[in-house]
Amino acid sequence: MTGTFLWTVGILAALGFVLALILFFIAKKFKVEEDPRIDLVEKALPGANCGGCGFAGCRAFADAAVKAPNLDNNFCPVGGNEVMKQVAQILGYEIKQQSPKVAVLRCNGSCENRPRINTYDGVQSCRVKAALYAGDTLCPYGCLGCGDCVAACKFGALSINPETLLPEVDEEKCTACGACTKACPKGLIELRNKGPRSMRVYVACSNKDKGMYTRKACKAGCIGCGKCAKVCAQEAITIENNLAYIDYTKCKLCKKCVAECPIGAIHAVNFPVLKPKPAPAEESKKEAANE
Repeated sequence: MTGTFLWTVGILAALGFVLALILFFIAKKFKVEEDPRIDLVEKALPGANCGGCGFAGCRAFADAAVKAPNLDNNFCPVGGNEVMKQVAQILGYEIKQQSPKVAVLRCNGSCENRPRINTYDGVQSCRVKAALYAGDTLCPYGCLGCGDCVAACKFGALSINPETLLPEVDEEKCTACGACTKACPKGLIELRNKGPRSMRVYVACSNKDKGMYTRKACKAGCIGCGKCAKVCAQEAITIENNLAYIDYTKCKLCKKCVAECPIGAIHAVNFPVLKPKPAPAEESKKEAANE
């Protein structure tokens, strides 16, 4: 009995050893040598693994960058130009500078501007809510306010304002990774150029209904009147499907469209507040007082 047991153990051990040798030689023969530059590129990246570059993670981005003939189609939005300079130096490529971007909410449908007509008490998810019905207001294009974008942001750059029930972007924390744009089922969040000194102009509306219906749904909704497009000397504004859109690559930040919009649907962000000039009568009084 003992002899049979030992023979069995010996045969299994020998078989295991032979299989191990076979696997070793197979692995040796079909081993794929990995470019060592992949590790170097991965170390240069921020390690966020956010997917903003279009790849599953930083490792996948590094692998694609090493294999690509140039870096024209590969860019890390989290690391920005500084990180991409390091990547280009490792690979011996040239890199084109890209303007920093920031997430922008193209909806101004706050509780004040867009009154609620019903109450949703289901799962607090914009995606689920959008699949069930148009929303709590008359605007079928507006923000649903459940915060899917907030949950998707790995950098804490988004939060829901408790008064307006709209998401707000902290531009200092926003890396323009695009996770929020993918999370919004209404497509309300757009990545736009941050602009010089963080100044930018955009239409905070996505309603494509005709003007009269938009006004019923939201006080701040774009009515597609076209006045903004007429005053834009740069031809940066187009009207399509009853909705104005500003091309940030053409916009010169003159703000004429902001002043022209009768609804207030066009927002100008981070512009310096100019002090109003004193009236002529007030200037005369000051001069008289000085004398």
